Amino acid sequence: MKPEFSGLPLLLLQKDDSIPDAWDIEPAEGVVILVPDANRGAIGGTPWAEFLGKRLSAYPETTNPVFLSTPDGGRAAVVFVSEHLQAFKALTLARKIIGPLLAERLEAVNVISLLGDDPSGSAIAEALVAAAHAALFELPRVTDKPPESNSLNALRFFGNFENADFEYAEATAEGNNLARWLTHLPGNYLTPGIYREFAESLAREEGWQAQFYDRDKLEELGAGAFLSVVEASPVRDAGILHLQYRPEGAEGKPLALVGKGICFDTGGSNLKVGGGMLGMHGDMQGSAVALGAFLAITRMKFDEPVDCWLALAENHIGSRAVKCNDVITALDGTTIELINTDAEGRMVLSDTLALVSRGKPRAIIDYATLTGSVVAALGQRMAGAITNRREWVEPIIQAGERCGERVWPFPYEDDYDEDLHSTVADTLQCRTAGPGDHIYAARLLGRFVDKGIGWVHVDMASSGTHKGGLAHIPTDLQGFGVRFGVEWLKKLAIE
Repeated sequence: MKPEFSGLPLLLLQKDDSIPDAWDIEPAEGVVILVPDANRGAIGGTPWAEFLGKRLSAYPETTNPVFLSTPDGGRAAVVFVSEHLQAFKALTLARKIIGPLLAERLEAVNVISLLGDDPSGSAIAEALVAAAHAALFELPRVTDKPPESNSLNALRFFGNFENADFEYAEATAEGNNLARWLTHLPGNYLTPGIYREFAESLAREEGWQAQFYDRDKLEELGAGAFLSVVEASPVRDAGILHLQYRPEGAEGKPLALVGKGICFDTGGSNLKVGGGMLGMHGDMQGSAVALGAFLAITRMKFDEPVDCWLALAENHIGSRAVKCNDVITALDGTTIELINTDAEGRMVLSDTLALVSRGKPRAIIDYATLTGSVVAALGQRMAGAITNRREWVEPIIQAGERCGERVWPFPYEDDYDEDLHSTVADTLQCRTAGPGDHIYAARLLGRFVDKGIGWVHVDMASSGTHKGGLAHIPTDLQGFGVRFGVEWLKKLAIE
């Protein structure tokens, strides 16, 4: 049995700039009423004014949203919306709205805005679309049992939603669904070889160009950093997959997405112990997010050329596995003394970034579930970022705030390299002990990025999962980074 990616659930989206005079809601439909938090009295001009006034008085003012049974026996959510609502809060609110309504097995949800011209209305509308697609999407299961059916098939918006960009909301939702779907697949259902076949099949469907650098080619290129990770792999299916999106009329150098695709991580000679291997089939989430962002920009008909590079490998233990203090030579000639074979992500990314840099892209953004230290620094509510462009620090924060996937930059200072000094090689792979590994990992990766290329490294170990969901995503698995990647590429495209 082979799970199949289903893309986006079918969901009819309709806009009507008028608000119905009568709110006659069918029993199989729900209603969401968007009320300005600064003017809760706006409900006084609605057909349900008396009913809402009585029912809402029973709840503390801090309750948001408030779920009620309608006068016709249906289900309603009253949502109090702040002015200039931040994207993350809009997405979070949308998840809290959509979840209980889906549980009612509704066929449609009618969203009525009392917000007037407040742009928060469009922000909530986009968030509701994103949250609905995230909640309706079924993560892969290996079973003969049919998936649970969802009855919701329409979202209707009444009022001023003119600026709501549903194309963006659906494109990024499909990209997120793809990222979560791939990451959720069991390791024996997503080996590097299977992953390559899936991505190349998707490339044919989407009109992307594809080129695969297999182990033979990587050996010819001298990609010793990447190859050090796969020495013990029983199957020679590892490699670097290069996808190209070229819209008609696009010219110039591409923007580049890069993702760490470790399909399973044993730790190698530094073998993970106890429960350390549980969940390590998800160590490829960075590549899944890169591919999800790539699909999203395709759906949006992005007018700039973009490349996507996926470093696909498994980190096995065996008689051929590399060892601590081995010295390997990377693709660009840099020699690296291995300290911890469980720091394999930075090894496959080093050669991938060197290969990407040879094509002189306009800019690079890479994704990786790379270090535990970024989790210690940030918790599990936002990703860490490091860039070789000091002037990008604030724009990175702003891009995360605009799209609702928050990213926080860390320093990128060259004196950190002193702590990576090796007596036998150009650099240590990592430190033997001590805090700040996310910074040291970025310092190593940055060696392989041409200094003329702007680069953002996203360490999403702190944001790939969140118990109980986060923002608009209801599952523990987040697929975090698709929206940020799209937002960052949009920013770069207009520069």
